[in-house]
Amino acid sequence: MACQGASNGRGNAIGSAAKAHFVFVPLMFQGHVIPAVDTALLLATHGALASVVATPYNAARIRPTVDFARKSGLPIRLIELPLDCAAEGLPEGADDVDKIPLGLEVNYFRALMLLTEPLERHLRAHPPYPTCIVSDFYHAWTVQVAANLKVPRLCFFSMCAFCVLCQHNVERYNSYDGVADDNEPVVVPGVERRIEVTRAQAPGFLRAPGFEKLADELELALAESDGIVMNSFLEMEPEYVAGYAAARKMKVWTIGPVSLYHQHAATLAKRGNTTTAIDADESLRWLDDKEPSTVVYVSFGSIVHADPKQVVELGLGLEASGHPFVWVLKNPAQYGEDVREFLQDLEERVAGRGMLVRGWSPQVLILNHAAVGGFVTHCGWNSTMEAIAAGLPVVTWPHFSDQFLNEKLAVEVLGIGVSVGIKEPLMWVSKKEIVVGREVVEVTVRSIMDGGGEGVERRRKALALSEKARTAVQKGGSSLGNLLDLIKHFEVDVGGCTAVQKDA
Repeated sequence: MACQGASNGRGNAIGSAAKAHFVFVPLMFQGHVIPAVDTALLLATHGALASVVATPYNAARIRPTVDFARKSGLPIRLIELPLDCAAEGLPEGADDVDKIPLGLEVNYFRALMLLTEPLERHLRAHPPYPTCIVSDFYHAWTVQVAANLKVPRLCFFSMCAFCVLCQHNVERYNSYDGVADDNEPVVVPGVERRIEVTRAQAPGFLRAPGFEKLADELELALAESDGIVMNSFLEMEPEYVAGYAAARKMKVWTIGPVSLYHQHAATLAKRGNTTTAIDADESLRWLDDKEPSTVVYVSFGSIVHADPKQVVELGLGLEASGHPFVWVLKNPAQYGEDVREFLQDLEERVAGRGMLVRGWSPQVLILNHAAVGGFVTHCGWNSTMEAIAAGLPVVTWPHFSDQFLNEKLAVEVLGIGVSVGIKEPLMWVSKKEIVVGREVVEVTVRSIMDGGGEGVERRRKALALSEKARTAVQKGGSSLGNLLDLIKHFEVDVGGCTAVQKDA
């Protein structure tokens, strides 16, 4: 064990405060920021100091949540650092990832690397000194921050162990060698169940043209990290958590579902809210009039902007399903007049049975409402975990990245999902038009909402998983135990020493 202090040239030491100080550096995408903030709140709830680093646009989004927690007495703070977009050829405002021009995504990641020195300076100048950097795994540059500060660095995954183990193994065992077709399935090696993936579905993190150097740096930084924090829970995927810990030869702390931190509607209404114009109570009041487990919730997350043809087919499929629905549309004003007119006509036809939410919605509150019985999802991990915590079966509709492996977990491993049949990415690397027809939407929605014996079994499994998830975060549960162990691992004694300390 090494000790830190003012005399070692690393700025302000912690002194006598026997408290861990975790500095979270999330990737500035909504799906990464939300679970990182939730995890910081959980650590603060149990006595650790948590700081969250954010660029201005993202700081404005999460400040209401942090301010609410601070007013409640939690030791959490926000570190706002400006992002120099111009230095990497990005337009003003590209701090908002929705405004990154197509083809300049790699420039955005390079701009984030420019935060290295400002973050180090801030942490030295604003005590208490950090005892641990908790970095999104996409931020390889935080290796230098942790090394300069001589503190440990953990990688934060807003993904499940199944996903990262499958991805790790296909790369580790060169499963794609000799496979010319990106859509040709290969069997994932080193896992108990037979799982097939394609290079299109699981190419590797940042394995895309122009990102080669960043992808290599990411892998090196991950291999050198001092442990992994993951938004999952042991009882859901024990063999995959153990398998990934063994493959990486490092400790994995599963501390999820982190969304269960929010026990009050007030904090849930703030969580992820990007606008003050939405009344979170409106959709909930609408749901109050519906029978239990009759409504299907439809949302494709914070990034996906569906193709106009797909919007029409999805709307007609929901209408034909006969089930009440709440459908969240991202930026519907960006569609042409024909699609906007279709949506208006649809609203009139399904008035009282269907509700269209334009923009942000209080997703966790909706999923946990008694009237909701199923979820049509893009399989982002946050949404998948929130469905699991709520005990809901899902229609799986992956679009890119880890979503294909999340779908396989939900459908093939956990048995709580029905797939619409998408086999290749729909965004960024898509080379052809792929539209899921209204008939498929109708059939899959009915499968999770009534579905006969198979539907009953999916719902039973979903409810059982929900019970395990909620048990995991309670006293005696695996996730709470891991959270407390994480705090203990990185707290300091009266001499300013941490249990894990980088060598000077």
